[in-house]
Amino acid sequence: MSSLLKNISTCLALASILACSNAEKVKNDSVPVSEPHPFDKKLPLERIKLPKGFTISVYAEVPNARSMCLSPSGILYVGNRQGDKVYAVIDKDKDFRADEVKVIASGLDMPNGVAFRNGSLYVAEVSRILRFDNIEAHLDNPPKPVVVYDKFPTDKHHGWKFIAFGPDDKLYVPVGAPCNICERLDKPIYSTITRINPDGTGFEIYAHGIRNSVGFTWHPNSKDLWFTSNGRDMMGDDIPGDVLHHVPRAGMHFGYPYCHQGNIPDPEFGKKRPCSDFPPPTQVLGAHVAALGCRFYDGNMFPDTYKKHLFIAEHGSWNRSKKSGYRVTWVRITPDNRSAGYEPFAEGWLDEATDQAWGRPVDVQLLPDGSMLVSDDYANVIYRIAYKG
Repeated sequence: MSSLLKNISTCLALASILACSNAEKVKNDSVPVSEPHPFDKKLPLERIKLPKGFTISVYAEVPNARSMCLSPSGILYVGNRQGDKVYAVIDKDKDFRADEVKVIASGLDMPNGVAFRNGSLYVAEVSRILRFDNIEAHLDNPPKPVVVYDKFPTDKHHGWKFIAFGPDDKLYVPVGAPCNICERLDKPIYSTITRINPDGTGFEIYAHGIRNSVGFTWHPNSKDLWFTSNGRDMMGDDIPGDVLHHVPRAGMHFGYPYCHQGNIPDPEFGKKRPCSDFPPPTQVLGAHVAALGCRFYDGNMFPDTYKKHLFIAEHGSWNRSKKSGYRVTWVRITPDNRSAGYEPFAEGWLDEATDQAWGRPVDVQLLPDGSMLVSDDYANVIYRIAYKG
């Protein structure tokens, strides 16, 4: 009997040792859960729906963050629409979290657009293009800007501008219609995309009939211009849609104010010119989604599914009875410049149950590692979307 008790005691001891050993192994093999970054704690990022394998985090906090551009050194420049400032966002330790956000210009008139070229930062006000030379050597004491061009209209309605340098080294500058719907034959500069040389000379109208473009880009292969434009209001909740257009050459007219989304004559001006006079959009987007910034994906982080297709920031409707937009979408572009599909990529800034939004995407910008930044002028942040696999 004593021998049996001794054996049982030995077995229990061995079992205890094994249990402890296994518990320690589980403990050692578990992945530690890190605390969320302070940036991420302030917003309900868990509500953002992304394709499998993608993550979203807050890259920087920037008041009224609008259009963005990235310099070769990695400094991100961000404009304002509701404010009067331009910001430099600096990630010193390259951990994809901003360490500094510097105000490099203030007192400006809706400085929405920013573009970088040869060490100089270009900023678009409503009626002027400014240039801050050698800006990165003077971030703490920015130079007085050079006025590059000051002959754009002064209208505030659709007066804020997205700007970018094209493959031809010219600065492209849109001029929106100064109204919801109007025909301004007296001033053909309205409802266009224009371009100038870097020194402000050589002004020309590149494309006509564009109600209000606040985002454009160039295809990485063909170098053709593509732009988004906002459709007119007051024709109902569901028409017309915003549009995505391809511009293979200069001088084209895209229909405004006569025709909307390629197939809807305007009630007031549609009898003057038929829709058949104008090229149809590559993709009709959602009605009133306020499609703004757009970029082709040419990075190496995202799966090949997204390579050389177009991402669009949809800022969201302002007067639709049920809100639309408030998301990032993507359009699959075929080799012959057609659309093979238009679908959401990131959504959740709009609570569909309450019809309330907590964020409004404005622009998209790729980082050298292939991740994508998204500015938000309502939540006052810039997000980073990355693919983890």
